Amino acid sequence: MYGTSHLLSYLSNYFPILVFIGVAFAFGAGTLILSHFLQPKLPDPEKLSPYECGSEPFSDARMPFPVRYYIIAMLFVIFDIEIVFLYPWAVAFDRIGVIGMVEMLIFIALFVVGYVYAWKKGALEWD
Repeated sequence: MYGTSHLLSYLSNYFPILVFIGVAFAFGAGTLILSHFLQPKLPDPEKLSPYECGSEPFSDARMPFPVRYYIIAMLFVIFDIEIVFLYPWAVAFDRIGVIGMVEMLIFIALFVVGYVYAWKKGALEWD
């Protein structure tokens, strides 16, 4: 089949990518190590205290977020991604014909069903 020289010439095409990855990791690690040794070390209680938008913290910084926060975030991501699928469809609308229109109507119907389900479950209320 193929000899060792063919394999080496094939892999040599990827050598610049490996060099780029190596330089990127070396730069990242180098700047972190360099900043560790060069930064001024002046610990101050005010500097080491938790910061919350200029106000004094009133509870532990590691308190759990309510589950509702994550539900709202996931719903945003899901609905946002679904809306992004409408853009290519709108651009190619004149070329996809009736089949594309039916597929998009099914897609939008599923989107609406998911929205109504989230609404009925109370996931869109922020209380």
